[in-house]
Amino acid sequence: MSQLTASSSIFRRWIELSRIHKFAGTILVFWPIAWGVTLSADSLSMPFPSYAFTVLYGFVAASFLRRTLALSLINISTGAGCIWDDIMDRNFDRQVGALLHPHHRLTTPPILTTHDPRPERTKRRPIADGRISVPGALVFLLGHIVVLFTMVWPFNDLAWTLGLVSALPLPGIYPLLKRVTYWPQAWLGIEMNISILVVSGALQNTITPAACAMLAGCWSWTLYYDSIYACQDKRDDVKAGVKSTAFLFGEHVKVVLAGFAVLFVACLAAAGYLNGQGTSFYLLSVGGAAVHLLKQMSGVDVDDVRSCLMAFNSNGWAFGGIVWFGLFADYALA
Repeated sequence: MSQLTASSSIFRRWIELSRIHKFAGTILVFWPIAWGVTLSADSLSMPFPSYAFTVLYGFVAASFLRRTLALSLINISTGAGCIWDDIMDRNFDRQVGALLHPHHRLTTPPILTTHDPRPERTKRRPIADGRISVPGALVFLLGHIVVLFTMVWPFNDLAWTLGLVSALPLPGIYPLLKRVTYWPQAWLGIEMNISILVVSGALQNTITPAACAMLAGCWSWTLYYDSIYACQDKRDDVKAGVKSTAFLFGEHVKVVLAGFAVLFVACLAAAGYLNGQGTSFYLLSVGGAAVHLLKQMSGVDVDDVRSCLMAFNSNGWAFGGIVWFGLFADYALA
């Protein structure tokens, strides 16, 4: 029994490192792929079996350690980014302990004691707390990259080149930006959503105007939800020297977030216009996105950790599905 417990503990630390158990971040990267595939499928009149296979190729296994049909491109790329991010941020993570107590407000942080039972968010990451060594994490990262390259190898030259950029330079540079600029989320917006261009290149052999408009919208969406996410750590990020848009926007953060939300909706509508989308798209995707973001903006408290986390998760689980459903309805009706 002790050996089984020890094996389980070892296995768990590697799961924590790749964030396989936290699907909100994974699905935030998946939705732009699904949106891009559905845009291309509509314009190409792609048969449904081909469409379904293409979508599932990006997310056939939400966790490649728990589902065995295939290794998911999106999960591997997300895992690799998380591993690299944890390696680079291991010293920062030891200093960041945003508490997830429902009444914890960042404006009036409580005094911590050694007996405080409330969980700390990043101090317990496996590299930060010493359960995984940096050399071990680098080997694990290399495995992710090898599988990722294997999956993008069949793509055409354009998609392969974009896939290569999305796999190495973009996630590799992101952790460094937290140290030098208050706009790391701007880079993250490109890193998280360049898959839209990969999809366009792979399926249509070109970067379409609709894909560019969708990328611009997703970029603003990433700044929106990741700025909310960064608000959780404002107090500890000051001590650690980490920069983010949460600090840059300050007391005007909700106003700026509203601007990013409006920009997303406008770019989504522009992408639909450029792709020749129909009524279902504008009613369900554009209208649904606008209503959801309005409701979210009116309810989120950027000084409350639990509220920020709920808003962040809502963007993955609810918002992404709303946008996809309108796109899919248009494709199905066509």
